[in-house]
Amino acid sequence: MPRHRPTKKVDVLGNLDLRPEEAVGDYLCSKQQEKFFVIPPNSDSAGDSIELIFVNNVREHDAMIQLQAEMLANAKRQTKVNSTRVRNMYKMQERLRKRFIEVNSFIKDCVDKKQAAEKITSEEKIYHRELGEGIESFTRSIGELKAFREALKATVQEFQPYEKVLDEVVKSSLMFESQQDCIDRCDALKSAGPGGDQSVGSTEARRNRGYA
Repeated sequence: MPRHRPTKKVDVLGNLDLRPEEAVGDYLCSKQQEKFFVIPPNSDSAGDSIELIFVNNVREHDAMIQLQAEMLANAKRQTKVNSTRVRNMYKMQERLRKRFIEVNSFIKDCVDKKQAAEKITSEEKIYHRELGEGIESFTRSIGELKAFREALKATVQEFQPYEKVLDEVVKSSLMFESQQDCIDRCDALKSAGPGGDQSVGSTEARRNRGYA
């Protein structure tokens, strides 16, 4: 079985690379052109030493400790601020609760007063309607009384001459004690004659209208 020369191998750092003798030639060839040649960053730097890495780590550690202290102080300050805000929030919540209770009681009182006012208004409307009906009744009664007054005035004026005559008869005669005595005797005489009941009724009606 023929042996073939390997074209690639693994170096000591584990990177897959060409053989060194061929890699050197390729490197020299690559310097002749710039298409595939890339200069790595800080190619001329020798790299950081262990002391420099230690110094950088110490600086980063100090900066981290300082940042941690600042964050801790800020957290403590924020805790105090939050505690103050929580206390203020509780106080405000208590004030709002008391205000809510007051407003709720006020609204309830307003509702009760509204219901009472509506009840009083309905009762007053009924009472007003009854008063209106009573006023109308009184107005009709007053009209009837005015008509009766006018009729009574006319009746009085009609029987006023008879009253004067009756008064003169009572004064001039010794038989009658008063006008009523004269009227009663006249009614008795008329009732004794024919048709006396009707005349007595008419005389009684006129007497009632005159002395009402």
